[in-house]
Amino acid sequence: MRLLNVAQPSVLLIGVLFFALFSCEQSNDPNRDDSGFTNTRAVFLLIDEESIDNGNPPNNFSADDVNDQLATIGFRQPLRFFENNVGREIDLFTGQVGDEGWFALKTIPNSWVSTGPTGNGLRNYLTPGPRLGSPVPDDDREVLLDKIPNVTPLRATGLAMLVGQTVYAVVYDSDISINYSPLTGNLQGANLGVVAFDVLRVTQRMDGSSSDLPRVSIRIRSAQNISGLGLGLFVNAPIPQSSSVPFDIAPSSNPPAIVIEGAN
Repeated sequence: MRLLNVAQPSVLLIGVLFFALFSCEQSNDPNRDDSGFTNTRAVFLLIDEESIDNGNPPNNFSADDVNDQLATIGFRQPLRFFENNVGREIDLFTGQVGDEGWFALKTIPNSWVSTGPTGNGLRNYLTPGPRLGSPVPDDDREVLLDKIPNVTPLRATGLAMLVGQTVYAVVYDSDISINYSPLTGNLQGANLGVVAFDVLRVTQRMDGSSSDLPRVSIRIRSAQNISGLGLGLFVNAPIPQSSSVPFDIAPSSNPPAIVIEGAN
């Protein structure tokens, strides 16, 4: 009986240690990229300073976090904070109605295809190729990045449609300006780099102004790993009528299903 009394605490202790070790292995290690998402294609988006920039709430990124000192035309390196925090869950704000921070590129201009260096226009933009932000300075360096058709600002409905999707985005160091009727965007200007993440939740903001767009909860992925996936375009992103209509700030719990098509 005396030996049994000694052994029982030992067995219990071993069990506790095993549980603790197992629990640690299952924790949200920021260096891991096993998000649980099984998407084989990432949705390509554009993000501007209304969502990701140094000093922006709710994260108050530093200049180093977002490559601010490195920003230049055609810069395509991963943002430092994102690449150093793979697996971490954070929230991002997404701008205001009329000054959105997230944009879908619904079509690829033929000029992006013909300029090279590949036969895929989106890949040429991401390289970037001649007249699409190529690192070779010349007067025509960004000539194919203005008046781009179907650059679509995402308001609450469009953001809600992204839940469950993996995103790969180019981040701009300033505003992406939009014109309506017809819908076009100006994609000229310096870039902070690229980011990748999974969209977990989209919730209405109750802590800002009346025109604030939703808060998006994301899990950071490695942009270098995601770049190996196929990239798709969010082709049925809702088209706003104007800078103020619709005044879409409350995400639906049952939004339309997203349609993603391969980019040429």
